[in-house]
Amino acid sequence: MTPPLFRCQSGQPFPLGATFDGGGVNFAVFSQWGTRAFICLFDAEDPSREMARHELWEHTAHVFHGYIPGLKPGTLYGFRVDGPYAPGEGHRFNVNKLLVDPYAQAFAGEVDFRGPVFGYPLGAEDQDLAFDDRDDAASIPKAVVLGGGFDWDEDHRPETDWSDTIIYELHVKGFTMRHPAIPEPLRGTYAGLAHPAAIEHLQRLGVTAVDLLPVHEFIDDAFLIKRGLRNYWGYNTIGYFAPEQRYSSQGGRGGQVHEFKQMVKALHGAGLEVILDVVYNHTGEGNQLGPTICFRGLDNLSYYHLSPEDLRYCMESTGCGNSFNLGSLYTMRLVMDSLRYWATEMHVDGFRFDLATTLGRTWPDFSYKQWATFFQAVHQDPVLSRVKLIAEPWDTGSGGYQLGNFPILWSEWNDHYRDAIRRFWRGDQNLVGEMGYRLTGSPEVYQASGRRPHASINFATAHDGFTLHDLVSYSEKHNQENGEENRDGTNDNLSWNCGAEGETDDRDISRQRELHKRNILATLFMSQGVPMLLAGDEMGRTQCGNNNAYCQDNEISWVDWNLDERKRALLRFTQRLIALRKEEGVLRRDRWFHGEQIWDSRLKDLAWFHPDGAELPAEDWQQPFVRSLGFLLGGDSLVVPDQWGRRVVGNSLLVLLNASDQAIPFTLPRIDWGEAWETLLDTGAERDPLRVRTPAGGKVMLKPRSLAVMRRPAPEG
Repeated sequence: MTPPLFRCQSGQPFPLGATFDGGGVNFAVFSQWGTRAFICLFDAEDPSREMARHELWEHTAHVFHGYIPGLKPGTLYGFRVDGPYAPGEGHRFNVNKLLVDPYAQAFAGEVDFRGPVFGYPLGAEDQDLAFDDRDDAASIPKAVVLGGGFDWDEDHRPETDWSDTIIYELHVKGFTMRHPAIPEPLRGTYAGLAHPAAIEHLQRLGVTAVDLLPVHEFIDDAFLIKRGLRNYWGYNTIGYFAPEQRYSSQGGRGGQVHEFKQMVKALHGAGLEVILDVVYNHTGEGNQLGPTICFRGLDNLSYYHLSPEDLRYCMESTGCGNSFNLGSLYTMRLVMDSLRYWATEMHVDGFRFDLATTLGRTWPDFSYKQWATFFQAVHQDPVLSRVKLIAEPWDTGSGGYQLGNFPILWSEWNDHYRDAIRRFWRGDQNLVGEMGYRLTGSPEVYQASGRRPHASINFATAHDGFTLHDLVSYSEKHNQENGEENRDGTNDNLSWNCGAEGETDDRDISRQRELHKRNILATLFMSQGVPMLLAGDEMGRTQCGNNNAYCQDNEISWVDWNLDERKRALLRFTQRLIALRKEEGVLRRDRWFHGEQIWDSRLKDLAWFHPDGAELPAEDWQQPFVRSLGFLLGGDSLVVPDQWGRRVVGNSLLVLLNASDQAIPFTLPRIDWGEAWETLLDTGAERDPLRVRTPAGGKVMLKPRSLAVMRRPAPEG
């Protein structure tokens, strides 16, 4: 039954979305090629029932707009847009399909794929060329009108310097779902992450920022629902202004917005920054055979990259069916408005951009640096140019790998770093030269463009792949639970030979695995650049060999807080590493090394050594037999001017790495000032080596596949 049709007051074309002014609501939605647009209001008690339909008869600058007096916050609504259904021309308008507001700040309900949510009848030949006239309003989530207002109570952003930043990548639900100290109703929610027990772990660990896997409103894939699975990671966005309601303990009628803000406020109060993993490269509507939920029905030709040979088909560089068209003015505006909303209204501190190469494409190529419109827009924006910007510098399209090619304000996930340290500790040859670059911030990637070491986001593991424990425990992936016969994911463990799969760990195998974890973690926190730690790696979290757990919303993915002594020991070790990084300024440099004497010091800021104590000559950097080396970070390169001239403020560190299968004696290099090196860390030691001192020129023994850190204090005076 068609609800009564009314004509809106004219209203205003901006701002886009639904705006409550105290007396009513203004609605505005972009559609360049649509011919008519309607705002549909739904029963708050029965959201499937459309109560009234109002035509947005004003059309200004491609924006349909209208004003309805008397409406209040909490109103449920959606759009309908009429126009040509001509897939060959890029148009897929269908007025029978309810569309969510792309500017909605809160959603209520979820997509029900049992309903007619596709713009065409399923199953027909050339099915998407046909037109489906069934109404799907009962199967589509509703947008919620919000009234605004939140007491931030002088919330202060931590504004942590890049050089001091330590990122912790976590999933809002997975991090808290099994935490015994968090009340059950709050587990898996924003409120759970804001709980003192969760924050206490983050503070005691020592990280400075949480990087949240996607929290924008997203949908589950139809094929996953058929398998009884969910899109756990959330890389399937449909609402770029709305916090995902499934992570809210306060429900989906706007409570998720208040709860998200409370979470940010609590994390800021604990000195923790909040970085969002955002997915502007594609949407949850999939390819031309996907459902019509939002953008496809509003203006398919404007929002998506379509094939110039046949506008019926989507072009994509994401592996997800479509690519958002940032060459369109209103698509670009939506992305920029969304980013500013989260930075200003939601107080987040930065963004990690999924498949960021797609955002720089003027199809089909990537527009380098200053030429890409999106990067220009961000660079000149007075808000966004001041938050943390992190690119995943690749996508799946032609020329999609762009590590090092992002603009001056951006940092990047550095997979060169990930692969190099994995291969080095596995024992591969010909890696000493590359390790020299990776340990010092990858200068050959970032220095020439004017960026600093913090441009490199260093990581060994991330959500996409094995956990650290599984990396050293499995020789092959085990993704059978994903329902794709173990064909998904890649074998990225690099065969650590730590014991056969399924074999009960004897003490030696267990020790070897723990040693490999400690080596990788120690390397991560001893490297220049910004370290990123995957949630749970500090406690030996396992996914039972699944390295593509995107659809596993269960104990496979959730962090296990039931710690045995082995896991507690690894946690303590990680805490020590982070504390050491914070204590020693040479590990947090924001300038490139010179490899030469600094000021009037006799100590270089960076030097490399053979195990015999001699400096590593240039010809040895490419020698396959070199698997053990040391590098010295000169603390007297950290100086400050004072009334007497320059004053040294940093200790010097010597990091010794032995990736061979043999124990290696290291001769400690002689330095003109100071008498002895103090051992701070030894991954192969059975006992805590603190306060062990070795004279300069003396020897220390490194066990096979181990790492040690030594310190010489800064000179006095």
